[in-house]
Amino acid sequence: MPLNPPNSLCLRQLFVNPKQARYQNVFRLALWLLFGATLVAVTWARIRLLGLPLERDEGEYAYTGQLLLQGIPPYKLAYSMKFPGTAASYALLMSIFGDTTTGIHLGLIVINLVTVGLIFFLGRYLLSELAGLAAAAAYGVISLMPYVLAQAAHATHFVVLPAIAGTSVLLRALDRQSRILILASGCLFGLALLMKQPGLFFVLFGVVYLFSRGRSEHVKLRQSALRSLIFLLGVTVPLLVTCLLLWNVGVFEQFWFWTIKYAGQYGSQVSIADGLRIFANNLPNAVGTAWPIWGIAASGLVMCMVNRTLRTRAVFLTTFAFFSILAVCPGFYFRPHYFILVLPAVSLLAGLAVAAALDTIRFGAQNFRFVVLLLFGFALAWPMWAEADFFFERPLAEANRMVNGTNPFLESIKIGEYIRAQSSVSDTIAVLGSEPQIYFYSRRHSATGYIYTYGLMEPQPYAHQMQQEMMREIETAHPKFLVMVVVNKSWLAGRDSDQSILRWADAYCDANYEEVGLINISDRGTDYYLSGRPPNVTPTADHILIYRRKA
Repeated sequence: MPLNPPNSLCLRQLFVNPKQARYQNVFRLALWLLFGATLVAVTWARIRLLGLPLERDEGEYAYTGQLLLQGIPPYKLAYSMKFPGTAASYALLMSIFGDTTTGIHLGLIVINLVTVGLIFFLGRYLLSELAGLAAAAAYGVISLMPYVLAQAAHATHFVVLPAIAGTSVLLRALDRQSRILILASGCLFGLALLMKQPGLFFVLFGVVYLFSRGRSEHVKLRQSALRSLIFLLGVTVPLLVTCLLLWNVGVFEQFWFWTIKYAGQYGSQVSIADGLRIFANNLPNAVGTAWPIWGIAASGLVMCMVNRTLRTRAVFLTTFAFFSILAVCPGFYFRPHYFILVLPAVSLLAGLAVAAALDTIRFGAQNFRFVVLLLFGFALAWPMWAEADFFFERPLAEANRMVNGTNPFLESIKIGEYIRAQSSVSDTIAVLGSEPQIYFYSRRHSATGYIYTYGLMEPQPYAHQMQQEMMREIETAHPKFLVMVVVNKSWLAGRDSDQSILRWADAYCDANYEEVGLINISDRGTDYYLSGRPPNVTPTADHILIYRRKA
């Protein structure tokens, strides 16, 4: 049966007297005001954090997007195991808002607000207007939390937007029996996959839900299979177009190696036992001070399982939540920003819980309905208040230290500015470390496609080959500047890591370069020596050296 007939969450509105109708209008207005206030607070927090420095993933997408705007395709000067959709999105956003840190984060605000709007429409279509408002408000808050690094424009934000759009179109396609809309839905899910590989799990959700709806509606197997084929055809369109474009510009081989071969090795390094331990450690951190919203969502999951009037929605919500959780799991790394992929499901379940709680309160107990609204308002306000220091008070440099520690993200800005002032546009540079944001800030091309060095240190069969190729590319290009990042988080070298490139770097720099800069990083702050190192200064445990090619 279709998901959008008059339902129990709004059926009683058909049988209310004028006094009850006034209560309903006042209550509806109150919920809209709560939603509006939440959206204003969240947007203001994002605006205040616009100037936060780019972290590594953002630096990768920004540099690749910068290259795209110059007509240089992905995987040519910047190797990446991620599909190119997010980098292309960065290029689009930078062409609109400017290729600066502020421009990128302005683009993230737009992406987030559009996603909030889509969740509202999805919640309203599934349940009711009140549920849609509650879900959208909940998503606005939990998609801002620093515990999931949500202030950074990670690929997960870009996966969520087309996945939610595709889900909304899919529901309407099934209710209207429209094959064109099923095809359009598949294209949107294909875009989600193109943003990053975990988008595949939203594609699987679409396939599974298509079959489950067909079974519940007693659709013939042949017709159900045809709908799935149309859906999958839509999914392949963005991927096929992308592959053809990459093949046409001569980088398909690199694309295949990095996103399929190497990505497969990367995703198989963590055992299931270690993955469970990592998940147990990281889940409480991902929930953080937003625990009231997650708690409401948990009660919503229980409600949709036990409440008969919600059973038609339970299949959708539980299936969507299940595949959203799976999207967090690839590789069993469970990094904080991966949890952004499950936030839409959490928000929809929270919206369902709020709407169901309001529906159980009879019209004769209007004050209790406002109590529910106040409790939900508290759930929204608590994480914003608990993190107010980060969102509204700390200077940006301190806010950056709160979430990024001693990672050299703020330092990368000065390094990039220094290199840009001391070089010409035709000069190349090389960064020995995983700090691709330096290429973006310096506006100089990399002498090597290896903008990360993590893969070179991993216990995987391509590591030695990668090191040799990176060394060869740098020696061939002989870049004007070479940046040596002596920060463990930029390498993640283990006891089993191949150390060849580190030995090579020392010898190569001694023979061909002179030191012109030192950046010492510690918990007390950062010291910059960009006019030469004073005789009494020695490098700290975490430091960055800047070398210039000898005349």
